[in-house]
Amino acid sequence: MESKGQMCWVIGMFAVMLVILNSAATVRAGDIVHDDASAPKKPGCANKFVLVKVQTLIDGVEGEQFVGVGARFGTTIVSDQKTANISRLALSDPRDCCVPLKKKLTGEVIMVDRGNCKFTKKANVAQAAGASAILVVNNRRELYKMVCDPDETDLDIHIPAVMLPQDAGSSLEKLILERSSVSVQLFSPHRPAVDVAEVFLWLMAVGTIVCASYWSAWSAKEAFIEQDKLLKDASDEHSLTKAVGVNSVVEVNTLSALLFVVVASCFLVIFYKVMSYWFIEVLVILFCLGGIEGLQTCLVAFLSRWFKKSAESLTKVPLFGAVSNLRLAVSPFCVVFAIVWAVYRDASYAWIGQDILGIALIVTVLQIVHVPNLKVAAVLLTLAFLYDIFWVFVSKMLFHESVMIVVARGDGSGEDGIPMLLKIPRMFDQWGGYSVIGFGDILLPGLLITFSLRYDWLASKTLRSGYFLWAMFAYGLGLLLTYVALNLMDGHGQPALLYIVPFTLGTFMVLGKKRGDLNILWARGEPNRSCPHFGLQSSDHTDQEK
Repeated sequence: MESKGQMCWVIGMFAVMLVILNSAATVRAGDIVHDDASAPKKPGCANKFVLVKVQTLIDGVEGEQFVGVGARFGTTIVSDQKTANISRLALSDPRDCCVPLKKKLTGEVIMVDRGNCKFTKKANVAQAAGASAILVVNNRRELYKMVCDPDETDLDIHIPAVMLPQDAGSSLEKLILERSSVSVQLFSPHRPAVDVAEVFLWLMAVGTIVCASYWSAWSAKEAFIEQDKLLKDASDEHSLTKAVGVNSVVEVNTLSALLFVVVASCFLVIFYKVMSYWFIEVLVILFCLGGIEGLQTCLVAFLSRWFKKSAESLTKVPLFGAVSNLRLAVSPFCVVFAIVWAVYRDASYAWIGQDILGIALIVTVLQIVHVPNLKVAAVLLTLAFLYDIFWVFVSKMLFHESVMIVVARGDGSGEDGIPMLLKIPRMFDQWGGYSVIGFGDILLPGLLITFSLRYDWLASKTLRSGYFLWAMFAYGLGLLLTYVALNLMDGHGQPALLYIVPFTLGTFMVLGKKRGDLNILWARGEPNRSCPHFGLQSSDHTDQEK
């Protein structure tokens, strides 16, 4: 009864987690939403787009910091805060800065509203008035790349130009109106060449699959030994059927793999359309429920080695049926842990709790959900591969933005993205933010890799002669290439399965073909074994003996 309840919870959460997110993405402070790779370049309008920090100083004391994006035109912005000029901030009059200003400026940084004329026009007006820089406030929360029109000629602009999101502009305006002296510094720190957080995230993803694989293989081997023992002691056909029918795992079939893409796509579009604060709260509750179940399962499995009697003794609980005493003992801790994370999930250290709950859920799902053979794994991973590519890249053509990345960031929700991610703060990066990976990028390849170790153990293969080591190596290499691409693409979200699936699935199939095991792996999914028990022989063979 307990295993069935546990299975229902975990499988339900498995479906929810998979349909939400598969793409590996990097969440950084001030990500640029509008992508204009074809923006024209010409003399006076050929700057690289860079994120810019706007550090406020209130009466000479450092205050809040905002993030903007530098324009294609104007002078470049210094990278070191120590060399950045401190200039007084002033509001434009008129606010759109499309006509000559009513008063001259003496080196102030001027803040203007977007609209009514070209960006370059605003910059020229501000420069003519004596401004040292111009901050253009967007009419939306996102950042926008300020470019030049192809036919523009008046591009002799010698002051920096920066676009700020709407909420940053509102905060700065409030400061100016409330304080007597507000100054700013504009600088654009360089990002580190290698993000240390991505190294730890890679280790976390690989380690999660390794742990889940060994637990799954150990459980499968124990189940096989137990089943073998039951079959050996069975005295009649009824006992055989009862023994063979004992199974505590859920196997994915071809039909469910096909339905995955349809269901996942529908849920993803729903999340994209209704993304809001309350919706994130619902996802947090679902994540906590799944995390509690996963953490309980992992703790019970770990502690049962020392508290075997408590694990085997059962207590009847209303609505849940018979539950082991050990599970009852660890449940309060798991519930409190999840609640504390949910309450303090905006804290700087909350990512630790999120990762613990997420890893426990992933390991539990990989322990319970199995692919029976390589055929089902190939169908599932191939469809997930196409799903990932479509919703990260192709969806831009239909929705004018990447649906997967928007959902990952939690745009429009006022929250810091959805919780169904493993995340680590970016280290040694002044821009902050997080490096993240979606659950699906671990779960889906993990189904194939756990299958490989189960096969190796049942076939009595060594690490070198088996498939697990090579599948694990292929996964690690595919994920590594994902992060290389992520950095080459300046942090734009990448579909991890684009790199992982060809490596893992391709390695498995090529190796199986070379070793002559492909037919068995593809159809049966388990090695041929001669059964020593008369009770497992076919009925035809038995009749012949009679």
